[in-house]
Amino acid sequence: MYNLLKGKKGIIFGALDEKSIAWKVAERAHEEGAEFVLTNAPIALRMGQLSKLAEKTGAQIIPADATSVEDLTNLVEKAMEILGGKLDFVLHSIGMSVNVRKGKHYTDPKYDFTTKGWDVSAVSFHKTMNVLYNKKAMNEWGSIVALTYMAAQRVFPDYNDMADNKAYLESIARSFGYFFGRDHKVRVNTISQSPTPTTAGQGVKGFDGFISYAEKMSPLGNATALECADYTITLFSDLTKKVTLQNLFHDGGFSNMGVSDRVMEHFIEE
Repeated sequence: MYNLLKGKKGIIFGALDEKSIAWKVAERAHEEGAEFVLTNAPIALRMGQLSKLAEKTGAQIIPADATSVEDLTNLVEKAMEILGGKLDFVLHSIGMSVNVRKGKHYTDPKYDFTTKGWDVSAVSFHKTMNVLYNKKAMNEWGSIVALTYMAAQRVFPDYNDMADNKAYLESIARSFGYFFGRDHKVRVNTISQSPTPTTAGQGVKGFDGFISYAEKMSPLGNATALECADYTITLFSDLTKKVTLQNLFHDGGFSNMGVSDRVMEHFIEE
């Protein structure tokens, strides 16, 4: 431990269980000296184990529907009240596709499902930053991070409309990040993580194949949830004060690969 976040305060969205990247971020933030509140949708709080994480990290839980500006306003106001001041970091670790859950193919979605997934996975990030920005809730040199995936840039057929959601999420990070940086000296970035066996990720068809392929393609192998948490902590820290508007690939080198020897071995005839 390096006390990288000593005295810093924040909000962590999206921890569900011990597989969640947000769960690992919370554990690491606590170890590095941060104080924070935890939040998730009321239904996720009923399904998950967030109270266990709250007890472990000394954090309070504030339920919030991230698609509701009213809920987000309440969350931010209560967080500042509980933590005794403005925030230094926020993690947005939220993603959901109803089309994926319901088995609807990308070429034949139900558009009501598309809209819901788009709102939860991407527009919620805009709404969160809207509240933080207008409430002046962030300290100067604060850091806001959202988690994304490389399907925002390249085709992964079974990732379905989550790919569109992530592309929109990354665009919001750049666009809102400009105003947040200009007006409040707050940085906004996204981390494009390796495929990671979280509860949400495993809902994608063929996910085990995704993981195996990426492992063979990446020179350093896939990044784990804990390794992603470590990277996130550096972005919350003062060591990255001038890093903003970036989509940062944390994927063992996958994003710059064309093909690898280990993948080619499957196609070379003896």
